[in-house]
This record gives sequence, C-alpha cells and structure tokens, in this order.
Amino acid sequence: MPIPLTLGVPHRPDPNALVAGLLQPFCADAPALHAASHAASHAASRAAEFGPPVVLASTLLTLPPTENLGRIVVRLDIDPDELRASSAANYEAVRFEVDAVPEHLADALGLRLPSPLVVFPVFDAIDVAETAEAIVAAHRTPGIGVGDTARRIADVLAVVSHADVGLVARADTGDEVIAILAATVASLRGDDIASALAAPNVGALRKLVPEAAEAVREVLLGVEIADAVAARARLVDVGLIASWTSTT
Repeated sequence: MPIPLTLGVPHRPDPNALVAGLLQPFCADAPALHAASHAASHAASRAAEFGPPVVLASTLLTLPPTENLGRIVVRLDIDPDELRASSAANYEAVRFEVDAVPEHLADALGLRLPSPLVVFPVFDAIDVAETAEAIVAAHRTPGIGVGDTARRIADVLAVVSHADVGLVARADTGDEVIAILAATVASLRGDDIASALAAPNVGALRKLVPEAAEAVREVLLGVEIADAVAARARLVDVGLIASWTSTT
C-alpha cells in the first residue's frame, strides 16, 4: 500500500529536513579523506547536509594510529580480519559496506561486523527484487548506484520502502542526488519511479513537510558521492537547501 506523503507549504519549519546528513563524501585515498574532513570541519555549522565520509578500509591501514577520524563509513576492500588486526587510525564506524558479485553474495551477507552492513550487489544476470529481498531478510541494507537502470532502482525501492533497513545510494552528480530523492518519494507514494528518476519534481520535493521528509530519509539513509561540495551547490541551486551565506 502506498504511503501518503503530504505536500505542505513551500516554507516548511525545517527547510533542510530532506537533506540533513544526506551527502556522504567518498574518499578514495588519504588526501581525499583529509580534504573532506577539512571541508566538513570548516563549514560544520553551515553544512549539515554532509554525513560521515566513506573511507576505504585499505586507506585506514595507511593512517597513523594517532589520527582520529571521528564517525565514518568503512568500505571493505580488504578482508575485515586484516582491518581488525591492524593498528589503524581511531574512528567510529557508523556503517560498513561491501560490493558483492553474485557468487560472493552469501559470504557478504554472512559477515559479522560491529556496525550495520550495506551490501552493494552486482545485479548483472541476477533477479534484482529477489536479491534485494535476500539482503533485507539478512537484516542488511541494500545499496545501488543512481546510474543503474530505472527498472533495477525501482525493484530495489519497492522492497526497501516497506522494510526497516533503508537504502544507500551512490551518485556521480548533484542531479543524480535529486533524482534518487524523487524516486524514493515516488516509491513511498506509489507513483512511477522511472518517471521520477528521469524528471524529478523539485517543486514537490521543496514542499514536503518535515514528517514526509523524515519518512523519505528513513528509506534513503545516505547518498555517497565523491564531490559532495559540488552536489550541495546543486541542491542550493534548485532550492532544496539554503545557501551557506543565507544560513550564517
């Protein structure tokens, strides 16, 4: 059954409710991590849209144990046992994530980790809805790229919009961030997801009341993107969030 998402007046009490902590900078190496940390620290009071950065586990091995990274998402590109055995930097892993080809999906779902796990399956030649259901049944969070096909994104959203594990997306641009927000709204309202992806109704997103925005964010936990600053600028351009200068 579709979930009614009420549209309210354009000036809702919390204009940033839809995007608070949404953008998670993906840091491919230590310099990118340090740059993201500096940017977040510099604008912490004005960029609440930035969530924990996504850091490769192999990058953590290169950092001194004296470094304190705070809250991060750890992308497992090495064996978790290797990470556990290392004297890597101090951090709080709010989530772990792993990419899984079909033959390794069961192993990925069986990982035992101290924080929630997001599984990004490779959907080629496998049933998307069935795979998403298997991930949800294992109490894991599915992940998908916004650049994937509309049909696959719709199939995953159809599963997670009625579960309690949420979804994590990967995007390349600010427009893709807007698209997955619109698609998530469409999945909750029972609207056409492919149409929402192709032509997001930004005006409707701006009019979501805080309760509706919260419902969206209970499904869409975060969007990982390499250039989170540029993505945020795009969200400012379309009026989903206020500019830094207007929030100081």
